[in-house]
Amino acid sequence: MVDHYKLNRDISRGNDAQSLLNNETLKECFSVLERAYIDVWKGTSAKDQDGREKLFLAVNIIGKVREHLTKLASSGRLAASDVEAIAAEEKRKKLLGII
Repeated sequence: MVDHYKLNRDISRGNDAQSLLNNETLKECFSVLERAYIDVWKGTSAKDQDGREKLFLAVNIIGKVREHLTKLASSGRLAASDVEAIAAEEKRKKLLGII
C-alpha cells in the first residue's frame, strides 16, 4: 500500500533541502567556514595533531551536511516522481473502468 503521507513529507523535505542548497547565504556560510577552517588548519604547528584533527573533522562535517541536504533533495524528487506515477496509474485505471 502506498503511504501518501510519507511521499508528501519526503517531497516537502526535499523541496526545503533544495531551497537550502540553492540559498546563496547558506552557500556563502559553508564556503567561509570551510575556508577559515582550512586556513587555521594550515597554520597549526607540527606538534598540534589534536588541533589539526579537529579542524579536519570540522571541514568534513560541512561536506556531510551538504551531502545530507543533497540526499534529501534527491529523495524528494523521487517521491514526486512516485506520486506522478501513482496518479497516472489511477487515471489509466479510471479510463479502463477498473476503478
